[in-house]
Amino acid sequence: MKLPLRRPASPPVRARAGLAGWLTSPASQTLVLAWAACLLVAPEAHSQSATATPSSPVVASATPSQRLSLSELTRAVVANNPAFLAAQQARSTAAASVITAGALPNPRLEVQDGHNTARLPASIAGRVQGMGVSQLIENNSLRQARVEGAKAFEAGALYQTAITRNELVAQVQLRAYEYLLRRAEAGAATEALALLEQVRERVRLRVESGEAARYEIIKADAEIISARQRQQSAALQAEQSLLSLNRLAAGQLPAQWTLDASLNDPVTLNDLAQLQAQALADNPELKALQAELDRAGAQVRAARASRWPGVELRYNQVREPEITHSTLGLSVQVPLFDQRQGPMAEASSELERQRTRLSGRQAELQQQILLAWKSLEMARLKVQALSQGAVRESEAALRVAQAAYRFGERGILDVLDAQRVLRSVRADLLVASYEVQAARIELEFLAGRYAAPL
Repeated sequence: MKLPLRRPASPPVRARAGLAGWLTSPASQTLVLAWAACLLVAPEAHSQSATATPSSPVVASATPSQRLSLSELTRAVVANNPAFLAAQQARSTAAASVITAGALPNPRLEVQDGHNTARLPASIAGRVQGMGVSQLIENNSLRQARVEGAKAFEAGALYQTAITRNELVAQVQLRAYEYLLRRAEAGAATEALALLEQVRERVRLRVESGEAARYEIIKADAEIISARQRQQSAALQAEQSLLSLNRLAAGQLPAQWTLDASLNDPVTLNDLAQLQAQALADNPELKALQAELDRAGAQVRAARASRWPGVELRYNQVREPEITHSTLGLSVQVPLFDQRQGPMAEASSELERQRTRLSGRQAELQQQILLAWKSLEMARLKVQALSQGAVRESEAALRVAQAAYRFGERGILDVLDAQRVLRSVRADLLVASYEVQAARIELEFLAGRYAAPL
């Protein structure tokens, strides 16, 4: 079973061509015309309202009053998750089935009472009483196979609990880092919005002084509208991530809390060969399939032993007025017509099916680990390339564009385009950092590291 990892939405496509291509679309032309009409009708009112209107960022969550580490958050979710609690209860049910399988059959007691009627002169009429006791001595091989099957079922329930915990902890960690990603995106969007407002203020001063054309203020306002929408969207997505974590904990998380973790947390893993060996040894899904295989083998042995279910011993005593009858009997079921060929064939087929499932899952697990390892390497290379190259170059390009705009060598379009490129590169870096953590979580999930308590 592969963990359904939730990847964040892809970042917006970079507008490398600048704002000129965007302004040619019908929607953008309509927006520009609307802004132009407003400026022509009341330029002073528009300028005052644009300057006085605050950014009004949407807060991702209430002011936090409690900081939770990732391990504390995981323990809180595991302690309250309904699915995990139900899996633990299923383990108790499976443990009771072992007691049921090992129970000995109860003896059977028969009591008879009647009256004897004399039909001949020499006969004596009177009361007739009878008593009988029978006990089934079960075939020891059949009983042992049934007990082994119940124990394998109990082990499977234990591993199902481990599977549930492994998946739950992986989902908690994945959504926790998704929350960190959304929170970082909201912070970056807030910084970009503040920077755009500063740029717009400089543009407004240049437009009012006649150094720049009025359409430059329209461009700046359009960028601010888009940046404010991105900031609000990222803040709402961060809040949704918190709600999803609280849903996993059945609403038992604190009312106000924040996560004490970072997208840049260190990633320490063994090499690929060690991870694959650990997955074969510790993955709870493989252990559950092995338990099912053991159970199927016990069912085969039980089907073979059921041809001779056991021996039934009987003791009967009948008391008449004249004599007492005592008999001791033995009852055996002879497999003459039904030799249990059908149940044995069904059990053998189920055994082969479980063996095929186990071997197939082992091979699939190795490929999943290899794929997750490659994803981790790609994400690491992407983080390294963006943090050491693209981000620095984009920051330098923005500084050059701002300086050139102040000296009148470039227009506002170049500044906005440089800001857009820097914002896009930073967003890519955040997503790449999240992908590193997601690949690490998937590798640890496949290796079964989350199956044991923290």
